[in-house]
Amino acid sequence: MGGGFIKNGSTPPQIELFIFAGEPSADLHGEALLKAIHSRYPNVRLFGVGGPRMRAQGLETLLNMEQFQVMGFVDVAIALPRLARQFYTLRRLILERNPKVALFIDYPGFNLALEKSLRKKGFPGKIYHYICPSVWAWGKKRIPKMKQTLDHLFTIFPFEEELFAPFPEGFTAQFVGHPLAQRIEQKPPLVSEPTLISLFPGSRLKELSRNLPIQLQVAKRLIQQYPEAKIAISVSCTEFEAPIRKIAGNFAVTLVEANQTYALMQKTTLALAKSGTVTLELALHGIPTVVTYGIGPLDLFIARTLLRISLPHYCIVNLLCGKEVFPELIGPALTEEALFAKASELLHSKPLRNKCQRECAHLHELLSGKCPEEEMVKQLCLN
Repeated sequence: MGGGFIKNGSTPPQIELFIFAGEPSADLHGEALLKAIHSRYPNVRLFGVGGPRMRAQGLETLLNMEQFQVMGFVDVAIALPRLARQFYTLRRLILERNPKVALFIDYPGFNLALEKSLRKKGFPGKIYHYICPSVWAWGKKRIPKMKQTLDHLFTIFPFEEELFAPFPEGFTAQFVGHPLAQRIEQKPPLVSEPTLISLFPGSRLKELSRNLPIQLQVAKRLIQQYPEAKIAISVSCTEFEAPIRKIAGNFAVTLVEANQTYALMQKTTLALAKSGTVTLELALHGIPTVVTYGIGPLDLFIARTLLRISLPHYCIVNLLCGKEVFPELIGPALTEEALFAKASELLHSKPLRNKCQRECAHLHELLSGKCPEEEMVKQLCLN
């Protein structure tokens, strides 16, 4: 008979999938993906690198996500010996266990190198990458290398798929929709009384030190214009509460925990936010925002001189819309006077606020319409 019979009552070998998430946003995306995989392939064994969300979904962790968190060119350089040890440990374990699929989420510097090394070492399984690195900003030379290494690239921005065309044999790039557009329902922001100015200084201590002091100074000046206004600060993790209170001093602010971030956004009148994923979340909530990004002199030199990063915009919201939707102040442009001027204008001008919110609604339409996790699970072929 056919090969469907199992001899001596034995069970077929369990299919394994390796998955990597090296930072909190990837852990969030990985959590949703693991749920989708469990639903469609309940017998697949999942192992790899993940954070608390993925570990709660039953991921067998080889290393914890928290061991990979670094920021900026300088911090990466300092962490290189540790990252190198983790790199070779993961490569050895993946080759030993030989999963059918290895799926890497974001974290491009580390993941692209590990993917390439696995392929060179003869890894026979499929290699997938979720969330395209910013090759449109810098590192376009990586595109041909990714085509040679990867079997499938899942992109979250529609224009990224086109960057990889034409597709060589054995490689595909696919826009699967943006996960945040699925999680955030497009609806008018709640009318907040009194005015609520929310600060989003970042998710790392260095980001706090570079962005929060100037955001707070501007917030104090805005309070002079709107004495009834309230100030809230988003706290990305509990250990940051003490340093935030130290920076705030005696200034009256409300600290909001990470699990209440979206509730805070819905009530926000104006946001001052560090450049990053949070600006996209604010846009999807329709919140007028001024974007800040304090960057050290050495990192700025590396970005401009060595990497030659030069874009019309740096905030992802503005890049996607092809225009300035959120005023952005990056590097040397970030001064107290400049931030106050932009924030005051966006707070005072109703036509400007309405225009900003219309552009945000258009962006939500652009990124929604697909469920990323469902699209990806269709491609994994874990039978």
